[in-house]
Amino acid sequence: MKAIVYGGPRDVSVKNVPDAKIQKPTDALVRVTSTNICGSDLHMYEGRTSFETGRIFGHENLGQVIEVGAGVDRIKVGDWVCLPFNIGCGFCENCEKGLTGYCLTANPGSAGAAYGFADMGDHEGGQAELLRVPYADFNCLLLPEDAAEREEDYVMLSDIFPTGWHATELAGLLPGESVAIYGAGPVGLMAAHSAMIKGASQVFVVDNHPDRLALAAKMGATPINSLEQGAVDQILNLTNGKGTDRGCECVGYQCCDRHGHEANHVTMNNLVASTKATGGIGVVGVSCHRTRARITIWRRKAKWPSISARSGSKASRFAPDRPTSKPTTVAWPS
Repeated sequence: MKAIVYGGPRDVSVKNVPDAKIQKPTDALVRVTSTNICGSDLHMYEGRTSFETGRIFGHENLGQVIEVGAGVDRIKVGDWVCLPFNIGCGFCENCEKGLTGYCLTANPGSAGAAYGFADMGDHEGGQAELLRVPYADFNCLLLPEDAAEREEDYVMLSDIFPTGWHATELAGLLPGESVAIYGAGPVGLMAAHSAMIKGASQVFVVDNHPDRLALAAKMGATPINSLEQGAVDQILNLTNGKGTDRGCECVGYQCCDRHGHEANHVTMNNLVASTKATGGIGVVGVSCHRTRARITIWRRKAKWPSISARSGSKASRFAPDRPTSKPTTVAWPS
């Protein structure tokens, strides 16, 4: 089969590799028809992680089941399925508690597994013609009959949409509350969309790319161009100096300052400064283990918003029979 293979920093190529195949009775084999390139794929592509050469990229996948193992009984050949990126077994201690993003079985020796991702197990990715899905009954999100016609929509359930939704969940967003979302990439825009679904009173989206901000405005959000004026000042001015009830970090450690230089502390510091002291912040932007950020919780006045971070999306929320992951709350000292 053909696959996108990592050859080292900034070196990827399409190669012929051995076909993926059933290895265990609980596996399914999926013919991949749609797959996304995630921003976190670029972290591996750029050599910022421990991703090994020869690995196949791709953790946002959708396709049709072409073979199932003898132990699979819920998923059948011919089914169209979306594959949430965080792999779980469904029966370990963490999965039983609903902490499916911290499965203890799918990646022995560590908590958490994903397709084609650094330090998340040896599961190959789906930027290939075929993909082996472990614990298929648990990890395959069965799609409706219109899947073939709407796969470009449904593939967003593998990561982008549920991760954006999860950002608002971690932030604790309630109907009628205001929220500032830092980052107008795909996840940030889906966080804005999720906030509107939840009935947010004001949705601010911060970025420095006019084309992305135009998409946010088209969705009904208030665009905040951080190049024109400081994002914090703009948000405070638009909220009568109060700040927002909630905030979502959808950028990660590769955020940039106004001059275009990487400054991994900027979005978190700005979120703290633009969120009410009694508010909540949801963090879904990826942080690299080789990077440290200078986060200032005490700023201008005593501020201690509740900050929650995640290690997996809530893609499983869309499957009623699959347990959902819960947020990890991180206490940040003032």
